[in-house]
Amino acid sequence: MVLPIGGNQDSSYQISNSLMFAEPDHAHLEKTYSGSSTSNRICTMSFWYKPGKNPISEQSTIFSAIKSGSSEDTIEFTSNSNYNRVLSVALNNTSDGALMSGTSSYLVHFRDNAAWYHFVLAFDTTQGTNTNRLKAYVNGRQIDIAGNISGGSPASPAYVTQNYDLGFLAETKHQIGMNAESSNSKALDGYLSEFHFIDGQQLDASYFGETNTDGIWVPKEYTGTYGNYGFFMEFKQTGTSQNSSGMGADTSGNDNHFSTSGLVALDVVTDTPTNNFCVMNPNDNYYASGIFNEGNRNLTTNASAYSFNTSTFGVSAGKWYWEAKVGNIGTGSDNWMCGVSAYQSESASSMPGATNYEVAYRNNGNYKTGDSNSTHGASFSNDAIVMFALDMDNKNIYFGHNGQWADGSGNTDEANPTSAVSLSTMLGSDRYGDTAFVIFGDGNGNSSSTPSEVKFNFGQPAYSNSSDVADANGHGKFEYQPPTGYLALCTKNLAETG
Repeated sequence: MVLPIGGNQDSSYQISNSLMFAEPDHAHLEKTYSGSSTSNRICTMSFWYKPGKNPISEQSTIFSAIKSGSSEDTIEFTSNSNYNRVLSVALNNTSDGALMSGTSSYLVHFRDNAAWYHFVLAFDTTQGTNTNRLKAYVNGRQIDIAGNISGGSPASPAYVTQNYDLGFLAETKHQIGMNAESSNSKALDGYLSEFHFIDGQQLDASYFGETNTDGIWVPKEYTGTYGNYGFFMEFKQTGTSQNSSGMGADTSGNDNHFSTSGLVALDVVTDTPTNNFCVMNPNDNYYASGIFNEGNRNLTTNASAYSFNTSTFGVSAGKWYWEAKVGNIGTGSDNWMCGVSAYQSESASSMPGATNYEVAYRNNGNYKTGDSNSTHGASFSNDAIVMFALDMDNKNIYFGHNGQWADGSGNTDEANPTSAVSLSTMLGSDRYGDTAFVIFGDGNGNSSSTPSEVKFNFGQPAYSNSSDVADANGHGKFEYQPPTGYLALCTKNLAETG
């Protein structure tokens, strides 16, 4: 089942933060419980998730707890051959099989890396009707327990054994973002926000969200109780200690704080279900074969392909600002190349700017479009912060770096963007239309070359700025002040700009 996206619009209830989990860092939160839970068999978990890189290499854990010995209960994602993420529940995973044959029950598959998804998993194993022992909701809609999936086809449903004692409610180790039973395995990649765990109640999705007037599922404030083991993580703190100042702080009043591992303060971000930020799109990676990291904000090219990747957001109106820190220039005649395109890459041998439908700024200060290079600004090197001001109202783009803008004649020495590069040829074609996407790639095309790397900042950098400057609407954290009228690429700004 593929469900519509939700949680990308404004609502009366606002969420301020999320926590970004990077799979290579084995980032996770952890707590070993002591004392009695309110119930051994009844609980609810509610969380919002924005996908990270795709495809995921193995199971990717949301929440896991030791059942006993080496067995565990887990909520996790897997992937199938069509790049879909598949949400699954595995209980008593290596033992007597609380689910049929001890395997996973696959609930829903989805692949949109631009969206926030809301999941509610509500257990009551005392129920006599097998379909009531686990109720699952995605973006407010209850979904069927589809059973095991092999090759993408549903098999027989797998139901929770009646009166099964849940590992999530046991005096054992619990982890968010990692497999509790096996160290440094099945690490999560993506963003989590608004994580509720309710001990002793089986609640439906209406306790945590609602449909707004536009028909979009949005968060709402939960006002109920949590039970002994319950917690609420808002991810507002940036500390690493297991207390109220840590990233794993419990704000339910229970003080069920989790410790942190593989996480730093920069992993607390403002990309949330009520203000979704642009990132790069790992689904558009067929030809480029880029390597995505840090919540799809960092991107490394494949040195054997001269192609490009695109952003999750495309815009057709408004004025937009972003920054891109040079992680590595790379080698070759055409190196680090970043700009905009009206379409996605259609070949592994078409670099950014190879056609009229892309405009790419190069590390030598030139820009490339229609397979032709034009002098524009000064060259830049590793660690430079390159600035982009995209004016879709007038179909222009401006380039600069390290706080100065290009003058159009080979210098980068202007305080304000005044030398426009026209996008009139790139936009408005019958084939591609008027929408511009951010792109990044290189033109090396040589397996012995060093790949190029970018660290994008669409308003929430994965690197430290010396100063975090917001746009005129108060959104984003940039190194340099966005030009007057230019905004961060996020849904709150898109809603205002149209």
